[in-house]
Amino acid sequence: MSIFTGNATAMVTPYNEKGIDFNAFSRHIEFQLENGTSALVIAGTTGEPATMDDSEKKALLKFAVKQVDKRVPVIFGTGCNDTKKTIINSKTAQDLGADGLLLVTPYYNKTTQAGLVKHFTSVADAVSIPMITYNVPSRTGLNMTAETLLALSVHKNIVAHKEAGGSIYQVMDMVRLCSDKLDIYSGDDLMTFPLLACGGVGSISVVSNICPDKSAQLVSSYISGDIAKARQIHYSLIGLIKHLFLQVNPIPVKAAMNMMGLNAGTVRLPLVDMDGEDREALKQVLKKMELL
Repeated sequence: MSIFTGNATAMVTPYNEKGIDFNAFSRHIEFQLENGTSALVIAGTTGEPATMDDSEKKALLKFAVKQVDKRVPVIFGTGCNDTKKTIINSKTAQDLGADGLLLVTPYYNKTTQAGLVKHFTSVADAVSIPMITYNVPSRTGLNMTAETLLALSVHKNIVAHKEAGGSIYQVMDMVRLCSDKLDIYSGDDLMTFPLLACGGVGSISVVSNICPDKSAQLVSSYISGDIAKARQIHYSLIGLIKHLFLQVNPIPVKAAMNMMGLNAGTVRLPLVDMDGEDREALKQVLKKMELL
């Protein structure tokens, strides 16, 4: 059971001095849907869930589900480094209308590969909506192997995997072992085109907060067989993607959105807003791409 094929946007959460800016968030959702986005990922890494309390997360998901109104799947990030809390988060998201769940590997305390299987299986046993596992070792200090993903792929509720491990070799192993059992998405914008070439079916993208049309066209072009067009879009985005990761995500993407008038608000401490040479370099790239 696929949740989506194509490009999903890892949505920023716009904050202001009062909390979440729901008016801005509403405009972000419509901007995405008007430009071909296949699914929305709410409260993933880019949405800064680590600095949201439970009431904010519930309010954000309720708002997104109502606003989207089934036009595309709404996927909600519920993973943390406590299995019991992850299960509670996931059941709550299911009850509030999420179409799918995104679950990062446990961070800080980490675990073994056997622990990963037990962790994700425990969550999958507790819910009835589809799950996407998420590997991002640069954030978590823990890498999920292709063999572990294979072990998880037998569970009916684990239907997809978001890979941001930075290794094309691991991507190939995951696709080779698992692509007939679950969908594999790129979780790294620079790896989207290579991952599609390896056999992936889509992306969960940061850059599509800014360029949802191009991000959607890249994936749809590849899937429809227009490899040359997909390659051209990939190369046209590389400079911007690199500048969106000059500092920790989502600092640069929020800075870019604010420059473009998309009102992403500020980041929450311990993150701080982008300034200095990095901000100026990002601004020049946006100008070059005629986004400013």
